[in-house]
Amino acid sequence: MIRKLVFLLFAAIMSFAAHAQTDSASSRLRISLLTCGPGDEEIYEVFGHTAVRVIDSNRHTDIVYNYGTFEYGPNFEMQFMRGKLLYCLAIEPFNGFMQEYVDAHRSVQEQVLLFNKEQAQKVSDFLQNNALPENKYYKYDFFFDNCATRIRDIFSKPEVFGTGFKFGQTIPTDSKITFRNIINRYFYRDHWTRFGINILLGSKIDPVMSNTDIMFLPDYLRDGVGGASVNGQKIANDPVIILPGNGNAPATINTALLFTCFLALLIIAGLCIPKLHVLGRIMSIALLVITGLLGILILVMWFGTDHQGCSNNYNLLWALPTNLIAAMMVKRSRSMYAIIAIILIMVSLLLHVLKVQELPMPEIAPLLLALLFIFGTIYKRDKKKQLAANA
Repeated sequence: MIRKLVFLLFAAIMSFAAHAQTDSASSRLRISLLTCGPGDEEIYEVFGHTAVRVIDSNRHTDIVYNYGTFEYGPNFEMQFMRGKLLYCLAIEPFNGFMQEYVDAHRSVQEQVLLFNKEQAQKVSDFLQNNALPENKYYKYDFFFDNCATRIRDIFSKPEVFGTGFKFGQTIPTDSKITFRNIINRYFYRDHWTRFGINILLGSKIDPVMSNTDIMFLPDYLRDGVGGASVNGQKIANDPVIILPGNGNAPATINTALLFTCFLALLIIAGLCIPKLHVLGRIMSIALLVITGLLGILILVMWFGTDHQGCSNNYNLLWALPTNLIAAMMVKRSRSMYAIIAIILIMVSLLLHVLKVQELPMPEIAPLLLALLFIFGTIYKRDKKKQLAANA
C-alpha cells in the first residue's frame, strides 16, 4: 500500500512539473498524451498503451480518454478470435487510470501538447463527441485501427488543425521496416508467441511501413507527436516520466528454436538411420498431422475472421491442410503429392526471399527441412515400390 501511495504521489508531482512547462494560464484546457510502458501479463500489453489526458481548470476535472477498453459479454472469446470484438472510447478519472499501471508496475510518460485555446477546444470537443454512446464503439484491428491509430488520426483531421499539421519523423526516410519486423522486436522475450503469431499473420503485414503507419505502436506515436508541428510551430513538449516502471526485462532463451531443431533432428535421423525407421515414420506422420491442422487454422483465420493481418497468408504453401490426408495414406502412392509439396515449400521460400511474405526464421527453417526430408522419402519409397511391382 505504501509503495502504491508513493508511486501515485510521484506521478502527481511529475505531472505538475510537466504542467508548469506550458503557458497554461492562457487556457482552461490542458491536454497531454499518455504513453504507457509494456506489461507482461497479457499479449496485448507487450506493445504498451496510449491515452489522452484532459484537465479542465474551470470544471476542476482531470480525465483520461481511453480507446483501449472493451466489455466482457456473451461469446467474448469467440468474438475476439473472429476479429469482431468491439472496443470503445471510455472516459475515466486520471487517478483511476494511473492506479492500473501502479498495480502492474508499468511506466507512464506524459507529453503536454502545446495547443492554443482554439486547438485545445477542438480536440476536447472531438473527444467528447467521440465518447458519445452512438460514436464510441469501433471494431478493433491491431495493425490498422487500435488505441494508438485512433489518437494519431485526430491530429491529421483538417477540421482540428487545418492542413498545416505534420508529424515528426520517427523512422529514417529510407527505412525498409515492415509491420512484421517491428512486432517481432517487441516479442524478444516470448519466442513461442512470436513464432505462432508469425505463422498466422499473412502477407498484408509485410509491406514497408510509412512514417505514419508505424504509429500504430504507442512508442512511435509518442515520437511522432514529439516532433510534430502545425505550420512549423512545435505542438508538444518532451515526454516526462510521471510513473517509473520496472524497466525492460532481459531476453530469454529461444526455446521455440531449440524445439524445432530437436524435432527436425529426430525426424531426419529416423528417416536416414535404418535402425530408427520406425521412429522416423511415427514422427513424420506426427509432423504431417500438425502441419495439416495448422493449415486448417490458417484458412479459418483468413476466411473465417475479420482480422485483416491474417489475410493472404502464404504459409499455406508449406502448412498444407491436405497433409492430414497424406499422413493417413501410408499404403497408397503419394509420389505425385510429395513432388507438389516439395515445389510449394520452395515457392514459400522464394516468397520469403522476395519479401512477399516473410517466414518466421530461424524457427521455421528446421521444420521446412524436415518436411523436405519427409516428402523426399515418400517419393523415394513409392518409386522403389513401383520399380519392384514392374520387375
